This record gives sequence, structure tokens and C-alpha cells, in this order.
Amino acid sequence: MKSVLEDPLAGYDPDAVVASDTIEIAAPARVVWDILIDLPRYGEWNPFCVRAESTLEMGAPVSMTLVSYTMPGTLFPNCEYVCAFEPEKLLSWELRHTPEWPYAARRDQIIEATGPESCRYRTTDAFLGASGIHVFRFCGPWVKRAFDDTARALKARAEAFHRTPRP
Repeated sequence: MKSVLEDPLAGYDPDAVVASDTIEIAAPARVVWDILIDLPRYGEWNPFCVRAESTLEMGAPVSMTLVSYTMPGTLFPNCEYVCAFEPEKLLSWELRHTPEWPYAARRDQIIEATGPESCRYRTTDAFLGASGIHVFRFCGPWVKRAFDDTARALKARAEAFHRTPRP
């Protein structure tokens, strides 16, 4: 990925990245992956993204309904585009820079297998381009809270699914 100096519209600035806590999960990476790609069920467990729709094909839109962490009780729409899909390892979507919305970003959800019955998860949001550092300073604290809440909820769901015998 290019730096902000190389690409002022969508370049990467390591100082403009929000990361969730890294969460250890007592469930296989496969279980976590299956939950992450089951978008229609996000409302059952995800405290931040309560609705999501996508085919998850490369370049496909991901239409989401998100909980506002700055205005409690408020939901807002968001649409990003799938930019990475590596089963049981990485699911990413991006908000592209456009003249109408010059605030590019990329969210990566990373799963790392740590054993046959365990993995770790973390998610990051890189606010891109020259405006990225300003978006980070404004949004970073609440995005971090939302991502930490999501990571803990994902852990709870994955561990519950893994402990429940399947017919």
C-alpha cells in the first residue's frame, strides 16, 4: 500500500489506524470465520453492526446498519466494498475515496489460528489519505470502543457455538 505522501487521497498512514484489543478465542478459526461471513445473523450478536448484507465477492458492496457510539439510540447506514477474502484468516472491506466522500478507510478482520481448538481475533480500521489523521482523531476513540465490543461479542458467540453439540 502506498504512503500518504505517495497517494494523498488513499495512502496509508500508520498513525491513523484504530485496532481492537487482540482477543483469544477458545474455538477454531473455522467457527469464527463462519460467524463473520454469516452476515444475515449479525443482529443476533454484533453490538456495533446490527445489519449487514453482501455477497462477499471481491468488490461487492457491504451494506451495513451501524450503532452510533456518539448519539446513543441512533443507527446509521454505511456501505463499503469487499477488498480481501481469505477464508479463516482475513475479511476486509473498504470505503473508497470519492469526491462526494473524501474519507477513504479500510477495515481488516484478522483471524489467526493458534491451535486446532483456538484462535485469536483483532480488527483494524485504517483511515487513509491526507485526511485520515483528522478522521482518526475525531472518530478513533469511539471506533476503538465499537471494535472492542464487537471482538468480545464475537468471542462469546464463537465459544458458545463451539461448546454446543451439533445434531
